[in-house]
Amino acid sequence: MASLNSLPLNTRKKIGILGGTFDPPHLGHLKLASHFAKHLNLDNLLLIPSGEPWQKGLGITPAEIRLQLTEAAGIDLARALLYLKVPTQVGIDRIEIDRAGPSYMLDTAKVLRERFGSEASLICLMGADSLVNLPSWHAWQDLMGYLNFAVASRPNYDLGAQITPAVKQLLDKHQTSEPSALENCASGRIYVDETLSVDLSSTDLRNHLKAPARRSIESEQIPSHTLEIITKLGLYQ
Repeated sequence: MASLNSLPLNTRKKIGILGGTFDPPHLGHLKLASHFAKHLNLDNLLLIPSGEPWQKGLGITPAEIRLQLTEAAGIDLARALLYLKVPTQVGIDRIEIDRAGPSYMLDTAKVLRERFGSEASLICLMGADSLVNLPSWHAWQDLMGYLNFAVASRPNYDLGAQITPAVKQLLDKHQTSEPSALENCASGRIYVDETLSVDLSSTDLRNHLKAPARRSIESEQIPSHTLEIITKLGLYQ
């Protein structure tokens, strides 16, 4: 039987995980997801809205509504992947909404590892700013035992100048320059992709939605099915 880290390429199940508050989900999320779905040959891609985003403070849209918005965004993401002829299956997972207490990625990673098995490559998708803030995550140093990380660059973002010594040490130990390393390992690898520039923030977007010019901003930055729900419910007025 082949060892965990020596399975032939393309025989290991590759699961992309994009978590977040999704308040609201925006085209930046979809661009990042579709890019890595294609680039990493993902079999499945899970969008996971936070149940209790403990780092976000007050004023967060209720979890069930954010789930609806994410499900709607998933429709647009699936259609985009179909157009790109990327066979990745998109799923919306309410694992963090159904779990009581603060939403910790480590807890989610443990459940997904049990669900998909020890040999699956579980790949957490994120922007470079999230990597910089990784030490603020609960039990962050334990995550490499469960996950790989695929990190997307952002415009004018100098990752080297932003990272702390702790993150630099993490990269020195775990970073790979080859995306295939994430396909061929179950966990413990970090791939930084510098070909995608995504510079959209849900916080900035909510602020823009309160402005008089919100209509043009909505159509340019929010997935169409998500926008329908936002309009119907009168969110972010």
